Amino acid sequence: MAVSLWRAIVGGPSAGEDASGGVEFWNNPERSGWLNKQGEYIKTWRRRWFVLKQGKLFWFKESVVTRASVARGVIPVALCLTVKGAEDVLNRQFAFELSTSNDTMYFIADSEKEKEDWINAIGRSIVQHSRSVVTDNEVLDYDSRPPSQSQNS
Repeated sequence: MAVSLWRAIVGGPSAGEDASGGVEFWNNPERSGWLNKQGEYIKTWRRRWFVLKQGKLFWFKESVVTRASVARGVIPVALCLTVKGAEDVLNRQFAFELSTSNDTMYFIADSEKEKEDWINAIGRSIVQHSRSVVTDNEVLDYDSRPPSQSQNS
């Protein structure tokens, strides 16, 4: 299930669709740098160059990213709910996690400062790009209350 969810989150583009979503990831990223992440199928740790820009977290094999570069994957941060430290979960220094409603992805930075900088940058991006997900039961429409309640407010 985790593999199918991961594919749904970071899956490749459909025919004729650009995986970058029109984001110029090679130009002035909000944040970029090396992180270790687990492989999709074989859960070994792999070092990848990450680029955060316009609500998308891209990763590449190489740190030289140009217009011609092809991302190895992308996570739309609007699907993410939390980003936080995860040293206790992985028992590894400088680890952090990025969670959606269905899955959690783990990353390892090179230092405590790098970890905190990534958590802060991704957290800001989540806030900027997430859509409010509210169910019908959570919506309170003040105009639909009986007149006696709305007049006493």
